[in-house]
Amino acid sequence: MVRGRGSWLWDSAGRRYLDFVQGWAVNCLGHSHPALTQALTQQAGELLTPSPAYHNAQALRLATRLAQLTGLAQVFFASSGAEANEGAIKLARKWGRLHRGGAWKIITLHKGYHGRTLATMSATGKPGWGSMFAPQVPGFVKAQLNDLASVEALIDADTVALMLELVQGEAGVHGATPEFAQGLRQLCDRHGLLLIVDEVQTGIGRLGTLFGCQRYGISPDIMTLGKGLGGGVPLTALLASASASCFDYGEQGGTFCGNPFTAAAGNAVLDVVAQAEFLAEVRARSAQLQAGLRALQQRHQLAEVRAFGLLQALELGPGRNATALAAAALERGLLLNAPNPGCLRLMPALNVRSEEIEQMLEMLDALLAEPCAQTPARCALSA
Repeated sequence: MVRGRGSWLWDSAGRRYLDFVQGWAVNCLGHSHPALTQALTQQAGELLTPSPAYHNAQALRLATRLAQLTGLAQVFFASSGAEANEGAIKLARKWGRLHRGGAWKIITLHKGYHGRTLATMSATGKPGWGSMFAPQVPGFVKAQLNDLASVEALIDADTVALMLELVQGEAGVHGATPEFAQGLRQLCDRHGLLLIVDEVQTGIGRLGTLFGCQRYGISPDIMTLGKGLGGGVPLTALLASASASCFDYGEQGGTFCGNPFTAAAGNAVLDVVAQAEFLAEVRARSAQLQAGLRALQQRHQLAEVRAFGLLQALELGPGRNATALAAAALERGLLLNAPNPGCLRLMPALNVRSEEIEQMLEMLDALLAEPCAQTPARCALSA
């Protein structure tokens, strides 16, 4: 790929692709958005990084805005979602040492996803990931999504926090119910635990609200943000309430953390995404995409549509192969993601146009009627 504009990518041979992956929900404003391009160009001509040892205006402005928008007190900027989640784990364990008698275990969820460092892979609930690079980091026990009893059964004297994605994107877009999310908040309050919400994928407008927590009506003690926060540049954030903010200077850091170049991108993103009118349009496009996918579900007798803002999934059902279908779509100029062989995940730009959604639905409709979507052995691309 050599060039992008909005919902479209071009490769080195000049072929054009309609992009409903957007870097796995990274490019919240699509490719080469003018506001983001202008902010980065201007900042590149002024200051890239003065070292994290010194404050810079862009990071201070972005931290202040995020604190005001979330109601949380402290912000630490990082470069990847895994790095932000690793910081959340460290912060919770230090808090447990200071305030909960050395408690250090964190309850996470089966099929959840938190990153690719050793600790975040251990926290992740993908089958086999906890032992892929054994020995795994100890202290992570797994409960079931939308099963409060399974969470409460794991709480003991060494438990310090609960950690979850509100919508499990990597698992195929499976969402917490409001009752489950609010029940977790109540469990934490009752047992004196921290609630950590991983909003690396669900934050920054993806669910139709600025933060997924707002959709669910909960306030976390610790939140992580990423992907859409930088609009395409590597920028993530770890946020914490005043009572949870117990890092001392130097306990969390990184060479590129909070540099003004990436922070300028974050400010440009918030200038657009944090507007009520923009979020209302995200919800409108979400409803359009969901309705279109449900029409395809009925027409092709597919299993299920799961939709949370502009993070949506089409479960194909028996006898169909999402991996082969995504490969066939690539050949026809459509970029789709298959997080597992039975499911397509759609993560368009938040400013995707109505006509682009309709074009994608027409292309997908045609693909679903082809043998590649039905019998992988008959599709040359399935290899």
